[in-house]
Amino acid sequence: MTNPFGFESGDPGVMVSQQDALEFLEALPANSINMLITDPAYNGMNQHLQLGSGRIVGDYAERGNGQWFTEFDDSAENYHRLLTQIHRVLKDDSPLFLMFDPYSLLTLAPMIREFFDVKNLITWDKMMLGMGHHWRRRSEFAIYATKGKFKMARRDAPDIIRIKRIHRADYPTQKPVELFEAMIAACYGDTASKDIIICDPFMGSGSTAIAAIRQGCSFVGCDIADESIAMTLERAASVLEGDGDPGQPESLVNEYYQKEFWVDSRVI
Repeated sequence: MTNPFGFESGDPGVMVSQQDALEFLEALPANSINMLITDPAYNGMNQHLQLGSGRIVGDYAERGNGQWFTEFDDSAENYHRLLTQIHRVLKDDSPLFLMFDPYSLLTLAPMIREFFDVKNLITWDKMMLGMGHHWRRRSEFAIYATKGKFKMARRDAPDIIRIKRIHRADYPTQKPVELFEAMIAACYGDTASKDIIICDPFMGSGSTAIAAIRQGCSFVGCDIADESIAMTLERAASVLEGDGDPGQPESLVNEYYQKEFWVDSRVI
C-alpha cells in the first residue's frame, strides 16, 4: 500500500464520498493529499445580487439555493474552518487551487495568506459571455498557493487559461475537464502518477476527478448532492474503462490554446 487510501493497482484510484465537505476533510488523514483543486458552491452572489428578473441557478429566496445543491456560506467562520482543514490534509510542499466568485474573492482571498504562500491569481477566460449585472462575466478566478515550497514542473504556464465554458452542461456550473488538467499538468508534468493524490471536496459534476485520471493521478473527493455522486461515478468508471467521458464528450481546448500552450499529449 503506497498511500492511506489503498490505491495499489497500476491504474489511478478513485474514492468518492457523499458527505458534507468540511466533515469529509476533517475525516481525512493529515498530510495525505498531494494537491487540492476545488470550486466551492459559494452563496455570496445569491445573497448580494438579488436584482431584476434575470436568470440565476436556484432561487434567491430559498436558503441553500433551493433547486440543486446546498451552498457554502460566505462567512469568515466557514472559510477559517475550510482553510484549517485544507492545510492539515495537504502534504508539505504541495499546491492548492481554490476557485472564487467575485464575492468570495473579497472575503476569502485575504485569509488564505494566513495559511498558505499565495503565488498567483489564475484567470480562466471562458471565451463566451455568461450572466452578469452591469458587466457580464466571461472569467472566473483561482488562487494558486502552496503549503511550503513547491516547484512547478512547467515554466510555460500562463496565468490566463483560455478554454471555452461548457454550454448547456448536464450539471449546473460544470467546469471543463481541461481547465483542471492544465492545473495538474503545470504542477506535475511528466512526474504525475497514481501516487499523486488529487482532492476535491466540492466535486460537483466530477470534472476534477476526470482530470486527475487523465493525467495519471489518483483522486479522492466528495459532494453532498445525489446527482453529483451519480455523475462522478458514471464518468470515472467510463474513463477508467477507456470508453470516454459521458459528461463531456468533446474537448473544449481551442485551437489557439493548443498551439501556444500545453503541447503535452496528455493535456490536449
